[in-house]
Amino acid sequence: MNNPQPQIDIGETMLALGRQARTAATALARAGTGQKNRALSAAADSIRASCDTILAANERDLAAARNKGLSGAMLDRLMLDADRVAGIAGSIGEIERLPDPVGSVMAEWSRPNGLVIRRVRVPLGVIGIIYESRPNVTADAAALCLKSGNAVILRGGSESFHSSSAIHACMTAGLEAADLPATIVQMVPTTSRDAVGVLLSSMQEFVDVIVPRGGKNLIARVQADARVPVIGHLEGLCHVYVHASADPAMARDIALNAKMRRTGICGAAETLLIDRECLATHWPGIADALLDAGCELRGDATLCGFDSRVKPAQASDWDTEYLDAILAVKTVEDVAEAIDHIASHGSGHTESIVASDPVAVQRFQAELDSAILLHNASTQFADGGEFGMGAEIGIATGRIHARGPVGAEQLTSYKYLVEGTGQTRP
Repeated sequence: MNNPQPQIDIGETMLALGRQARTAATALARAGTGQKNRALSAAADSIRASCDTILAANERDLAAARNKGLSGAMLDRLMLDADRVAGIAGSIGEIERLPDPVGSVMAEWSRPNGLVIRRVRVPLGVIGIIYESRPNVTADAAALCLKSGNAVILRGGSESFHSSSAIHACMTAGLEAADLPATIVQMVPTTSRDAVGVLLSSMQEFVDVIVPRGGKNLIARVQADARVPVIGHLEGLCHVYVHASADPAMARDIALNAKMRRTGICGAAETLLIDRECLATHWPGIADALLDAGCELRGDATLCGFDSRVKPAQASDWDTEYLDAILAVKTVEDVAEAIDHIASHGSGHTESIVASDPVAVQRFQAELDSAILLHNASTQFADGGEFGMGAEIGIATGRIHARGPVGAEQLTSYKYLVEGTGQTRP
């Protein structure tokens, strides 16, 4: 058994985590930017110093995952090496260097009666984060919550339990080095799914918001069962649309990168749309590049008739997040049909148009309502680090509170500070 764990009272264990997190959030509210940054710096140093320990823990997780028959894409999400561990530490350093969102003035104005009103950022409080097989989320989530003044309860997936535990120990070491409570960042000590149930339904007194990061089944369960607000997305059904005005070489490079750079991330393209008008000029180069990289192509009748290497697509292919080296391809008449297809089949995550026609670009960006819309760039840039946020907890596709990459600033709310000089209301 991969994760033999002692029997615990899950309900009481989770409530204890909640009580400790609420107390820690109060203590963190008194910490200044310098103290939070010292904790982040020390945590990054601890991760670098503990690289061998983290990799050994990761190998335990990988061995168990291979025995379970996890796909290559899932193993890639789970796998750490020295470069990825260094990248985790580097992301914490980038978060450390970000401006502290807590206390920043979002707006300020005066009223005719002399009152001065300011809207300032404040932490959300206690955040519960549920995620699956990517152990780097442990560090990213902990660092972003710390920077934004929030205590956090982390519940990682069973596949990454040992890796996440090793990284969590480094985050704890960073907090202690800065004389902050270790309970600011807590990790659920069991892989039992019952712990998720308690976190979602029985901890409203302690947890202010839940952030899920994982597959469709996890997100759907969280959104259905949570008794506190949720920041999340269902899946990353991302599209690349090649307009007839696109540069052929650019379209080839973007399509290849969007699908094949890392197939197992939520920003990987799952469907390619291409104008029928440019099929002869643009498709051969795109297809050659994808097939040479090992990508299976599933296309509509037009594509299959044009290129015998393309397998017939089923209706379900337009709604599938493969997270693998498979790409659905559909021909469209124009930008209007591309928009209609994405609106019908997309998940509101990330879409890209490759085009030089400004009218087509403007319409694509105006009429689609996905969280991230790119022009002449790969969907794989749908990432908080690439947006200059240091890292992100996930890509939110809802319309309330946070949308797109959820970084430190998105983990805050606000309050109003009103300054008077003795005014009374008539």
